[in-house]
Amino acid sequence: MSSPSPVVRTGSPSTRFAVPVALAALGAILGAMLASSQAIDGWHWLHWMCKPLATVLIVVMAWRASPPVSGRYRRHMLIGLVACLGGDICLMLPGDLFVPGLVCFLIAHLHFITAFTSDVRFAARPWPWIGCLAVGGLVAWQLWPALAPTLRVPVLIYVAVLASMAGQALGRARWLGMRGDPCAASARWAAMGGLLFMLSDALLAWSRFRGGVPWPALWVLATYYAALWLLARSVDRTAGTGRQAEPR
Repeated sequence: MSSPSPVVRTGSPSTRFAVPVALAALGAILGAMLASSQAIDGWHWLHWMCKPLATVLIVVMAWRASPPVSGRYRRHMLIGLVACLGGDICLMLPGDLFVPGLVCFLIAHLHFITAFTSDVRFAARPWPWIGCLAVGGLVAWQLWPALAPTLRVPVLIYVAVLASMAGQALGRARWLGMRGDPCAASARWAAMGGLLFMLSDALLAWSRFRGGVPWPALWVLATYYAALWLLARSVDRTAGTGRQAEPR
């Protein structure tokens, strides 16, 4: 009698999408770094194609994650990631679309916060939240003299929401970890993503308003796509646990 056929396991969505996301992100970074400042060239088109493509792939990765932390968690993470896609498009297009881009990312962070409060109340662990607000406030204070008066209030609101998102992600990871919750590993991915998002935005703001950041496209986009990938990975409740997720 023949032995049963072995079960072929496919990797998780985060594993399967890692290489395509990395290649698209690399194209976006190279296009931004090598594009001419004098005229639109092929490097501009590479950046314009690859920047949204990388985010679209990350959205699909989050959508295919199974089993999710919860339906509510995945829904709000997906809305947040799609809002990030809108922000990507606003910030990369010619013209001054900084404020619309800021609004898109503000909406994204509000949905991330909603996802992170789906199983742990807001500021249940207050110290990570306070720490992130303090760091965000320090960055805003350093940028304040370089900000146009019309941008100061929008930037302050954005910094407060961004810091709250990262602080809630950190506090949630700590809260679930202390209780041995099955979603603790997933929450740690989200916490790392929240911190990297803060770092990416701080680098972007410093480069835009203060200058002096070497190779800004490299550092801003590398940390940004790493943040999005980590946030999308957190949708899978088995991420980082060593258990095989169901293929979809």
